[in-house]
Amino acid sequence: MSLSRADVVRVADLARLRLSDSEIDAMQTQLSRILEHVSALQAVDITGVEPTAQVTDLVNALREDANRASLAREAVLANSALTEQGMFRVKAVFEE
Repeated sequence: MSLSRADVVRVADLARLRLSDSEIDAMQTQLSRILEHVSALQAVDITGVEPTAQVTDLVNALREDANRASLAREAVLANSALTEQGMFRVKAVFEE
């Protein structure tokens, strides 16, 4: 399947991307190749193949959950640009 230039411009517009003419040409080629690969995958006979969420065995590699001492507040706050009353001070979302 080959995408038209208009298709690429439409996809870029939906993704809110500004592409130059050379980028549109490159994306037209690349996206068309991707769609060709997907078409080839759709031609594969998967009759009798069970759906799979994970093809390898998963092993949980987390450490044991154990209590331990935390860092001293003064040591943590020493790396902060702004502190106030023993806490980090950050700008509010709407502050300028």
